[in-house]
Amino acid sequence: PVSSNRRKRRVAATTPELAKSKAQLEREKRDNERKAQEANRILAQTRQRKEASLGQLNALQEKITVQQSVIGTIASEVRYLDRDVSHTQEHVGSLRLDLAALKQEYGRMIYAASKSTNATDKLMFLFAAESFNQFAMRLRYLRQYSDVRRRQAAQIANTQQTLEQQLNSLTRKRATKQQLLGAEVAEKTNLVSLKTEQNQVVQQLSQQEEQLKREVAERQQAITRLDGLIAEKVRAEIARAARAARLAAARKAAERRAVERRTNEATGETRPPTAAEEAAETAAAEAAESEATEASGSRAARMALTPEATRLSASFAGNRGRLPWPVSRGFVAEHFGRHRHAVLKNVTVENHGIDIQTANGEQARAIFDGRVLTVAQVPGMNTIVMIQHGEYFTVYAKLHNVRVSSGQTVRLHDPIGTVFTGPDGTTELQFQLWRNSTDLNPEAWLGRR
Repeated sequence: PVSSNRRKRRVAATTPELAKSKAQLEREKRDNERKAQEANRILAQTRQRKEASLGQLNALQEKITVQQSVIGTIASEVRYLDRDVSHTQEHVGSLRLDLAALKQEYGRMIYAASKSTNATDKLMFLFAAESFNQFAMRLRYLRQYSDVRRRQAAQIANTQQTLEQQLNSLTRKRATKQQLLGAEVAEKTNLVSLKTEQNQVVQQLSQQEEQLKREVAERQQAITRLDGLIAEKVRAEIARAARAARLAAARKAAERRAVERRTNEATGETRPPTAAEEAAETAAAEAAESEATEASGSRAARMALTPEATRLSASFAGNRGRLPWPVSRGFVAEHFGRHRHAVLKNVTVENHGIDIQTANGEQARAIFDGRVLTVAQVPGMNTIVMIQHGEYFTVYAKLHNVRVSSGQTVRLHDPIGTVFTGPDGTTELQFQLWRNSTDLNPEAWLGRR
């Protein structure tokens, strides 16, 4: 029937939307499962110590965030199933109407056929034709009528089968919904337990206020030392690039004068440099010298790039938002910039990068091709590695067992060293990103995990 076809088209039209939504939910579910496993591993590592720590508090916060995401995904799945069940119910209703109409129509055909079931009547109907053409048309009619009855019976059987499949699917979806609702209740119970544990850790840490303040002061000192080292290395690299640019300019000028001298000697002309040419060369030398002086004494200086370094910088900048994480697993325990301390009231901390909490033994890796500018020891930050990518610099602090050396060329994903694990069981990488002398927010440059 026409109405049945319309209903089928309407149900079919919703399928791509539901399929897309389901695919998104599946991706979210897989991401949540992976993040939950990582958070559980890191949290278990921090729980091994009897005393509460900021690392444990950060791991609990990450676990709570993941747990809330899991609950949100389950709620989305339930809403998806509600829509799917509604559409399936609509389809079942359409099939039932179609089946009733087919059976009614088939009944009329059977009733009509019962009046002419006698073979003699059929023969009489055929031989009563007035012409051969009429005979052929009557014969074709009888055959078509018989075919229609067979097709109608087959259509009834197919519709019944489809209806049974949809009813079975509806039963399965309702059962799945009940399972999801049960899982949602369980996850919410786990969330309550996690928040209770989080409150207990906060209370324990609040009793260690003096120790926490000392740790904040020591961390600030370590950050200041690291900031000073980065500034020194950036200034030195800018000065080195300026000197190299000045020398390159001087070589080009000398080569130009040599070519002019050889040309003059070949033509028999001798001409000393004009006052304007001498003034231009002097100005260029003074400008290059001024640039080198500025680079060595100012944090706002920009680097003079070679063509190769320019291409590397452009490639690095072109991957903004897609750069890989410096560790394969973990979460951001402390974000970039100024923000309140997790426990201490009225205490503000500042971060020139991000702290990534990860698992014991995790390897830090290069996020882009570059050259190791320095490997140094900074009290409070353990070993640090600074890699140059043209006018961009990446800094990997709190390392142990470094595997690179100054001047070494590294490639994307090359291992740099093992992330250090502190006495409290927290494994944390301090990662920074700079452009010349300006610190950048790494989270805006790293891709999603």
